[in-house]
Amino acid sequence: MATARTVKKAPAKKAPAKKAVARPAAPPRARAKPLDAKIPKGPITDKWDNYKADMKLINPNNKRKFKVIVVGSGLAGASAAASLAELGYDVDVFTFHDSPRRAHSIAAQGGINAAKNYRGDGDSVHRLFYDTIKGGDFRAREANVYRLAQTSVNIIDQMVAQGVPFAREYGGLLDTRSFGGSQLQRTFYARGQTGQQLLLGAYQQLARQIGLGTVKLWNRSELVDVVTIDGRCAGIVTRDLVTGAVQSHAAHATVLATGGYGNVFFLSTNAMQCNVTAGWRAHRKGAFFANPCYTQIHPTCIPQSDDTQSKLTLMSESLRNDGRVWVPLKAGDERPAAQIPEAERDYYLERMYPSFGNLAPRDIASRAAKRAVDSGRGVGPLKNGVNLDFAAAIARLGKDVVKERYGNLFDMYQRITGEDPYATPMRMYPASHYTMGGLWVDYELMTTIPGLYAAGEVNFSDHGANRLGASALMQGLADGYFVLPQTIGNYLAPMLNKPIPGVEHPEFRAAEEEAAQRFQGYLNIGGTRSPDWFHRELGKIIWNDCGMARDKAGLQRALSELPALYDEFKTDLRVTGDGASVNQTLEKAGRVDDFFQLGMLMCRDALERRESCGGHFRTEYQDAEGEAQRDDANFAHVAAWEFTGDPMKSTRHKEELEFETIHLAKRSYK
Repeated sequence: MATARTVKKAPAKKAPAKKAVARPAAPPRARAKPLDAKIPKGPITDKWDNYKADMKLINPNNKRKFKVIVVGSGLAGASAAASLAELGYDVDVFTFHDSPRRAHSIAAQGGINAAKNYRGDGDSVHRLFYDTIKGGDFRAREANVYRLAQTSVNIIDQMVAQGVPFAREYGGLLDTRSFGGSQLQRTFYARGQTGQQLLLGAYQQLARQIGLGTVKLWNRSELVDVVTIDGRCAGIVTRDLVTGAVQSHAAHATVLATGGYGNVFFLSTNAMQCNVTAGWRAHRKGAFFANPCYTQIHPTCIPQSDDTQSKLTLMSESLRNDGRVWVPLKAGDERPAAQIPEAERDYYLERMYPSFGNLAPRDIASRAAKRAVDSGRGVGPLKNGVNLDFAAAIARLGKDVVKERYGNLFDMYQRITGEDPYATPMRMYPASHYTMGGLWVDYELMTTIPGLYAAGEVNFSDHGANRLGASALMQGLADGYFVLPQTIGNYLAPMLNKPIPGVEHPEFRAAEEEAAQRFQGYLNIGGTRSPDWFHRELGKIIWNDCGMARDKAGLQRALSELPALYDEFKTDLRVTGDGASVNQTLEKAGRVDDFFQLGMLMCRDALERRESCGGHFRTEYQDAEGEAQRDDANFAHVAAWEFTGDPMKSTRHKEELEFETIHLAKRSYK
């Protein structure tokens, strides 16, 4: 069986310009039975153990007979690939970076949660489970979240064994600190470089397997389609970003670990290359997309400085451990921070949420910052920020201690703003950061396409309507090191010694041809606007009408403006260069195309969810104190969307959420 074949390169020269892109739409697909999450029987404390006790096993010698594709080389992808290869599977890893070390996981600065209770402050697996369910505003699947809390205790041991230099306290034990949504110190960290250090640890394991020949690495290769044959995922189609060559790859199973879609807003904390394409191409082939309106706005980002800015910078949530958030008490107060006395400052998080203070969850802290700025009390040249002040921490701990904890973050802030955060407060404002929505997966992390798995941020499974800080790294490593290596065997075992389609199959050839035509189509349009221009305009619509706050009128407006702008994209896009060499404008065109379609689904999902929960805040649904008002009677479910060929006409399915362990309650941090 051939597992890979290069088909063609895009032509070096453009064909004559034409005014539309003709691309075949995916046919409507019907699903006969309701969504089956495959949640194991038994008490929640036993479900994962029961699953592992009953799972199908594969002889180590037989594992070599199975090809597994992993797309993405961040924490979830690198850990999954290394673990699967260590077990004996034949693994191919695809990344559009020149090196797996450039994956966006390095940007997760602050820490990783784990229920180790090293502090002796009362932490436990159950408390981490409860905090995560509550933090997600009771919109996550209990079984997945409990398993995440269980495996968290193993992650730290795994990463220490790999040499990750976690911070240590004076006695040599691993140090921890607090993050939002918790009254415990369960976050392990390596200064402000936790994601980078964890990724290096996972990358070392991946590199070891590459050296052993059990993993083949394909870099500068972007997934452009998923191939399904006879109802199962048969492999993928990629495009070489250097040569433009389109190539097919067949496998027994495929894992997507390609991150979230936060860049749909254009201005976000994500790296510029982060995109939704892998997940969206899978969605177009039958993988349901769950809760796309659940997007997280991070409260601790450097405010936008001008209209031409293309990227926002995240400052770690860990800064809120010692930094105090405040704005002037009176609107229009333009005095420097040092000249505003304590009595004329509003430490609004400490005032509104005394139990959690400055460590209120991200969605709550973000909305509070927005209200403060909207009231005319913003700080900075554009009055678009709030203060994050370390004066009290420096006075209490000393500058050296603060520098030891946050020095690299302070240095980064000073390089970007030209302001010394040791002497004057940082300026912060919320920005798009993480996405809780993603491909629907069951307990085994399999999508609605058999044989296609989703790990890490690309799936929807563990965070509900809001993610607590320091939980992204935890989920990515849990999925890659401890979940997928166990669950994938259930699917593969029955396929032993059975033939699977190779890349010569007509479905692979059809997918290759469609991908080549799509990219040639972008080149052929010959319009006047760049992909970046369309992305910026798209982002403005999504941010204004489906951002921190949404309402019916705004969402309906967005659903009117987005298709019109998308039609303009298809007739007035301009892509310079050709398709047979490095062409980042051409790459961006494909990604923006997918962002348009996703944006329509996001707004539809937000419009249909007539409640407020977590990061989804509908202004029509709030209590007298301005807090999110859930509707558990009608919306305690996952919304899983099925593609029908038109993103404006997708079909909405429901997975009802059952709360057997934690009772639904008002989410309060006061």
